[in-house]
Amino acid sequence: MNKEQILEKLKSVKYPGFNRDIVSFGMIKSVTINDDSIVLSINITSQNEEKKKQVIQDIKLILDEYFSDVKINLTNQTVPNDNPINELASINTLSNVKNIVAVASGKGGVGKSTIAANLACAVAKSGKKVGLLDLDIYGPSLPILFDINQQPKMSGDNKLIPIKKLGVSLMSFGFISGNDTPVIWRGPLVARMTEQFFKDVEWGSLDYLFLDLPPGTGDIQLTLTQKLKITGAIIVTTPQDIALADVRKASDMFQKVKTPVIGVIENMSGLVCEGVINPANARLKINGENIEIDSSGNFNINISIFKSGGGEKESERIGVPLLGKIPLSQEIMGASDIGVPLTSKDASNGITQLYIDIANKIQSIIEN
Repeated sequence: MNKEQILEKLKSVKYPGFNRDIVSFGMIKSVTINDDSIVLSINITSQNEEKKKQVIQDIKLILDEYFSDVKINLTNQTVPNDNPINELASINTLSNVKNIVAVASGKGGVGKSTIAANLACAVAKSGKKVGLLDLDIYGPSLPILFDINQQPKMSGDNKLIPIKKLGVSLMSFGFISGNDTPVIWRGPLVARMTEQFFKDVEWGSLDYLFLDLPPGTGDIQLTLTQKLKITGAIIVTTPQDIALADVRKASDMFQKVKTPVIGVIENMSGLVCEGVINPANARLKINGENIEIDSSGNFNINISIFKSGGGEKESERIGVPLLGKIPLSQEIMGASDIGVPLTSKDASNGITQLYIDIANKIQSIIEN
């Protein structure tokens, strides 16, 4: 076996307490192969002897299959902190950003990106300086939600300049890669790309930077909570139990890493049906329920498509406010498809007012 093959094998060895392997951590300093023997120099200076023994044991378990003589030399260089929450050093490149708000969900398909876009626009309309960063490297949404098909420009010091639209400074990997190009990357590369969005983007002075996180509780979420002082997180869920099961994991993750949860938003909270019929002797029944009709023949009903009450359950469980409920809506879908979030497209729309109310609650909680 050659050095490259050895390193590939050793990528299966995780540093105890971390999701990253010893190779991506840079712990393997040298590999010397001589016929049937191998000598590794590895970087472990942790004071935790059990972790040292575990790493050495895991390495030997792999290499003993290929070499009759395996020697491991320890060097005296810095290694990851034994606390996974402090795995990576903090970066201090956002000193001009007053508040960083993460918009998160436990699973995909709950409308998190649409909510993040509408909240950013709603806060911007209140007069605040707002940025929105799309951190879903594998499935970026901002290019579609804001109808952007251009690449960001570079500043004089070689930093990316966010694209400004509808009063919001926007950045997404989809602007750089092209939204039709699949991203086939491993976790460490995604984590490094995430860091660059903070180090190599000219965000300037902002009152709020909203982070549209990818679904789940993986590398990006962990990297952010380690590197950034996040003001708070907003949890997005839909009412049904299958969504709540995953959302609870996201809520619990933020609590474990000491990131405050601002509140919960229940998306797709029923389907609003409204219309007008001839009021003369009119009777309307939907799903067995008699619908109230006013004297002019107008009716309005919210049908619970996915059950109801999921948002309340989660907010009560973790002791935070239910910030609001957003129903399924043709208006939201139509605005998203043409690349203009509803809060910027139609100020008079009732759902726009729901977004504005939620945005006002978020600002009130943070600023008061």
